[in-house]
Amino acid sequence: MIGNLAGVLFDGIAYGSLLFVISIGLSVTMGLMNFVNLAHGAFAMVGGYACVLLMTRAGLPFLATLPVAFAAAALAGIVLERTLYQRLYKATHLDQVMFSIGLVFMAVAATTYFFGPSQQPVRLPDFLRGQVQVAGLGLGAYRLFLIAVVALVTVALHLTMTRTRFGAQVRAAVDNAVAAAGLGIDVHRVFGVTFALGSGLAGLGGGLGIDVLGLDPTFPLKYMVYFLLVVAIGGAGTIKGGLVAAMILGICDVAGKYYVPQVGSFIIYFLMVVLMIAFPAGLYGRRA
Repeated sequence: MIGNLAGVLFDGIAYGSLLFVISIGLSVTMGLMNFVNLAHGAFAMVGGYACVLLMTRAGLPFLATLPVAFAAAALAGIVLERTLYQRLYKATHLDQVMFSIGLVFMAVAATTYFFGPSQQPVRLPDFLRGQVQVAGLGLGAYRLFLIAVVALVTVALHLTMTRTRFGAQVRAAVDNAVAAAGLGIDVHRVFGVTFALGSGLAGLGGGLGIDVLGLDPTFPLKYMVYFLLVVAIGGAGTIKGGLVAAMILGICDVAGKYYVPQVGSFIIYFLMVVLMIAFPAGLYGRRA
């Protein structure tokens, strides 16, 4: 019983780690730009397909494809931000939702046309396969790797936001974009770089998640609600809130499907309702 509980907890943390990496960009951009971007999962899909193409057609090893997944999604993000998203920053949330959901369906259709509807394979290196014995428990080597990567990403994001000039500019723009612009901060550049960073992290998460989440053209639709839940429960614009929310959702989702599989995903939606009633602005969101 204890072993099963530890295994479920471990798998839940690994699952939550993936949700965090993919969702944190959406959380920061929603908090910074007040832009409801339902197409965020499409950037994760870009990173995933970049990994698959490099592995299957260029013969690159899995780990070597991850930086390219980040770069490809970041490039797609900055191009779309400069050409399309920038035009809708001052639009209503309904317009933003309709626009971004349209991009999702376009991405799904284009991906299906070029790559087909089937699940994409991933070839993990030998040292990331199988299990690792820790205190008598068999833990998945790849899931340990995921948790380690997310720990590094979290530390890097925290240091970037708290110890660098760019982080100070982002925090100033989050608090008051007009005042930040008055102080000489190029808010549009901050928006663009932040959007690219968030998109790149989504792409990294998409590549990392192929073995766990799967990858097919419906990926942005399949996990859209999960990414939004991380933002809603954690609070837009906060790294800590996104991390805590992702872990709660990951653990509860895995535990629910393991212990009461007949209920399915109902548990996380019930949890969302309870948490949103208790914390309307999110666990670490800004209160009015």
